[in-house]
Amino acid sequence: MVNCCGLVTVKNEPVPLKSIAVEVSVQGHVATVSSTLQYENQEKSPLEAIFVFPLPGEAAVCRFSAKIGQTEVVAEVQEKQKAQEQYDDALSSGQQAFLLEESDESPDVFKLSVGSLPPGEKASVSLDYVTELAVQADDSLRLCLPAVLNPRYQPQGSDSGSDGSAQVSSVPAGSVPYSLSLSARVSSPHPISRVESNCPLDPLNYLNTEKTQATVSLAAGHQFDRDVELLLYYQDTHQPTAIVEAGQASAKPGSLMGDPVVMLSLYPEFPKDVMSSLTSHGEFLFVVDRSGSMECPMHNGSGAQDRIGSARDTLLLLLKSLPMGCYFNIIGFGSSYKSFFPKSVEYSQKTMDEALQKVKGMSADMGGTEILQPLKHIYSQPCLPDQPRQLFLFTDGEVGNTKEVLDLVKTNAGSHRCFSFGIGEGASTALISGVAKQAGGHAQFITGQDRMQPKVMQSLRFALQPAVVDISVKWNVPKEVSVTPLSPPIRVLFQGQRALLYAQLTGESSGDTEGSVTVKYSLAEQPVENQLSFSLKPAEDTGLTVHRLGARTLIRSLEVEEREQDGEKEGVKEKVVELSVQSGVSSAFTAFIAVHKGDGEALQGQLLRRQVPTPMLYHSPMPRMMACSMAHFSPMPIMMGCGMALSSPEPMSGSSMNMTVQADMLMDVQADMYTPGKGLTFSEKSTLEDFDSPAPTSKPVRDPLLQLISLQKASGSWGLEAALAEVLGKTEEEVAKPKPAQVDHEVWATVLALVWLYGFKMEAQEEWQFLAMKAASWIQAQKVASVSECVQAGNNLLGCQVQKDTLGL
Repeated sequence: MVNCCGLVTVKNEPVPLKSIAVEVSVQGHVATVSSTLQYENQEKSPLEAIFVFPLPGEAAVCRFSAKIGQTEVVAEVQEKQKAQEQYDDALSSGQQAFLLEESDESPDVFKLSVGSLPPGEKASVSLDYVTELAVQADDSLRLCLPAVLNPRYQPQGSDSGSDGSAQVSSVPAGSVPYSLSLSARVSSPHPISRVESNCPLDPLNYLNTEKTQATVSLAAGHQFDRDVELLLYYQDTHQPTAIVEAGQASAKPGSLMGDPVVMLSLYPEFPKDVMSSLTSHGEFLFVVDRSGSMECPMHNGSGAQDRIGSARDTLLLLLKSLPMGCYFNIIGFGSSYKSFFPKSVEYSQKTMDEALQKVKGMSADMGGTEILQPLKHIYSQPCLPDQPRQLFLFTDGEVGNTKEVLDLVKTNAGSHRCFSFGIGEGASTALISGVAKQAGGHAQFITGQDRMQPKVMQSLRFALQPAVVDISVKWNVPKEVSVTPLSPPIRVLFQGQRALLYAQLTGESSGDTEGSVTVKYSLAEQPVENQLSFSLKPAEDTGLTVHRLGARTLIRSLEVEEREQDGEKEGVKEKVVELSVQSGVSSAFTAFIAVHKGDGEALQGQLLRRQVPTPMLYHSPMPRMMACSMAHFSPMPIMMGCGMALSSPEPMSGSSMNMTVQADMLMDVQADMYTPGKGLTFSEKSTLEDFDSPAPTSKPVRDPLLQLISLQKASGSWGLEAALAEVLGKTEEEVAKPKPAQVDHEVWATVLALVWLYGFKMEAQEEWQFLAMKAASWIQAQKVASVSECVQAGNNLLGCQVQKDTLGL
């Protein structure tokens, strides 16, 4: 078995996982997800099935049970080593057992071991988790069910897998021998406008006239070719809310589960005059994944652009939108990394042109996905005075050392903000969300038919907002009630973005039933204050969702603290284990264990082990697939032939159990599987020569918007040239003729570009808003007397009716 990746299927042998059924219950901003996995042993010997699968990075696994025949066993949370020992003991004594544990490297990968299933026996395994829903750029709330687990790229010198961490067997999505069904029930304090998905849905069914409750289901026949994404649209999403949840009756008062817990959703309101002035300072570092898989398409639909092509277009947009006076650099990474400039350079026409020339030559030719080294390089560079560092990280990959990456980012959190972008299906939520959270930035996921550019420009808007400093949170409650925060202190706030806070409320008030929280901060040297009141009376029928999310938040903070101290600080690990056991929420140091005693008779026959395959993405047809996939296939003990024979990881039963990798399945291995430094390798040179994709037969038609953007100068102006006339759909003569006599050629060209943007491209305004602001500022700096005449002449030429005020003039 290859560590952490590989394409393995057992020839002519049945796979025991038969189906997965998922039920989702959404309450406002949080969701409870219940998955039931049906197994069946069709072998002639007892079987152990191993299933490695992803969950959202912020999920809190809170219940796990198994049913064999009519008997259900509910799992307990125990310290991890103790749970593993109990599992092994149960198997060796002939009992059935189930073990669910989090991967040591990444909190969004779990391994489920189903042990000692007798021949012909069926087992049903259920697991529940709770998760927060992330707010998207269009104000929707996103729930992602990762159906796809991409192989994790292992950094050089790592020895992953030897410590019992998760191993993955993968097959092409269409070949997964089990089915998935999904149904969701949505409840919200505000009416539900609509529910969208990247997968076909059955129609939304409202359950009441207020439209605050609804059900929706995944249409039958899901092929496991993508993560399942639900986007929920509520009216008035951006309303601050507070939920107080009653404690568990059976839990001890004063404990986390015994006391009420409050969850606050805050939406800070920034003063309008401050928000109109965007900063012109900053060091902008664009860190771009150039691993082999970035050559794959953005989605499986027709006409999909490849990921590296979309990244090139996005960099064009970013470089044109940067303010004069800032500094920037671009770093590409794969198995190694390369910087455009030895150190960050001042933004000017010369440096912008040089960078754009290099962007044109960027390709997905740098091997695997190793993020740690370029980040270490960046953090080793001194920060520039009065130029706050803003890091933009673009990747489609997953890494095997996620926790190490997050710890490095957190260590350097004081020196920068990080805005992260997960490109394509299966990007690690723990990695993408984690780096943004640790470095006080914002995370975005670009999946399905999403365009990268609007999401990136929203993050640029956040990066250009004045920094919020001196954030403090004050709880105002009756003197009989004490508040214990469960969330780490708020370090960053953005206009229009949500901040979630959890706190434990101990004690009861005899009179006052109201509490409030006050958030104070400083913005552009102005003090700002936001307050939210809430009832101390707990809401009914909320289950323990808020408690579990609060416990998860505290557990994650303590886990990071434990890694920072390297286990030297006494009691942190013990506190995590105690909290995990008490709340029933998974952690890095605990596991769920369920043992079914059965009739006590030892099972006959030698135990077989089966890796249940996980779906992988199908990328593209054969020639390009070889470049996209095979070039960096992880080395393993193989013999090249029709199929690839793979040695068994441990003794199997007496029957011959050769594992083979079918050649047609090999086409779907993702590029990021490449593990350097182990046995057989492909050099970057041989990759490009032997597996190069064929040149396109026809030159693609350039998007006129991107064409116009590419012509803009760093200052914000345009030149009056043939290329501009072509974008405007006119000849050079037609463009030059109506220019007012006393107006400069460059001013006229810039007014025309702005009129065209506002007249024809308003639907994409969030993509070009910054370069339009830059253009308007440049025109005003020229002190043109006849701007109104200019705008009117531009309208007449282009057939538009854009007002001068609309242009910001």
